[in-house]
Amino acid sequence: MKITSFQASLAAAVLLAATWLLAPVSAQTQTQPAAPARPAAPVTAQPAPAAPAVAAQPSAIAAPAPSTAAPALVRPAAAAPSATEAAVTPASDTGGTAKASIVPAMKELSPWVMFMSADIIVKGVMIGLAFASLVTWTVFIAKSIELSVASAKLRSALKKVAEVRSLAEAQMALGSKEGILPSFLTAALREARMSAGLSSDTGIKERAASSFAEIVRAEQRRIRIGMGFLATIGSTSPFVGLFGTVWGIMNSFIGISKSQTTNLAVVAPGIAEALLATAIGLVAAIPAVIIYNHFSRVTKSYLELVSRASGAAARLLSRDLDRSHGSAHSRAAE
Repeated sequence: MKITSFQASLAAAVLLAATWLLAPVSAQTQTQPAAPARPAAPVTAQPAPAAPAVAAQPSAIAAPAPSTAAPALVRPAAAAPSATEAAVTPASDTGGTAKASIVPAMKELSPWVMFMSADIIVKGVMIGLAFASLVTWTVFIAKSIELSVASAKLRSALKKVAEVRSLAEAQMALGSKEGILPSFLTAALREARMSAGLSSDTGIKERAASSFAEIVRAEQRRIRIGMGFLATIGSTSPFVGLFGTVWGIMNSFIGISKSQTTNLAVVAPGIAEALLATAIGLVAAIPAVIIYNHFSRVTKSYLELVSRASGAAARLLSRDLDRSHGSAHSRAAE
């Protein structure tokens, strides 16, 4: 009985010793999962204190020996995958960092950034096209106001002289206002005064018609001021923008050859900067063409009103001539 109880006590002591040795290993594994290789040293080094007990009772230590050796063999095997994963993970991170360092960062492709990054010649083309667009809209605003005011004044003047009987009454109806119709009336009165005493009414009318034609041509030139700018901008802006695009693309290809890469992050910014010149050229040309066509129609309508004013002045002159000849015949009859 004493031997049996002694063996049981010895076995319990060995189990307690093994449990005490394995407790730090499990605690360290839970707190530090990234370094699982460290607990292997205590597990393999601690079986030495059990040597005296084995020497004292060889029969009693035979049974617990497998239980003490088993944990020492299992723990390194479980720790091996962790060490492998720890070795693989830095390698993958290193490869990702290398790839990230190889791929260049994409630039922000906003219009202002593209303009600032463009070549000096492309910048000059863009600035010129922007100025041309500004001229287009300035002409549009100025000519719209001018044509609307001139048409309104001429229509009002034609209404005022629609019921008058002579050139003098027409001048009194219009007053001292300036305009195309008062110019016709002044030219007719001047010709009638300078031709006083002449018996040929046909010559007076022809000379007055010649003066009216000069006034009409002068009004056409005046009202078409600015239309040439619109025609020039509308016809040349696309080609100027295309020149900037060609120049920018040539510089982009030169940069590609120097960098020796066809990566989209390297190629795209230069080509986008070049294409911006064409875009600005179209922005300047399309409104110029539309505005030019619009003013061509409006100018034609205004010149028709000018022709009506010329006809009204010619009719008043003819009435005055016939009236003067009629009074002269009545005086001769008396």
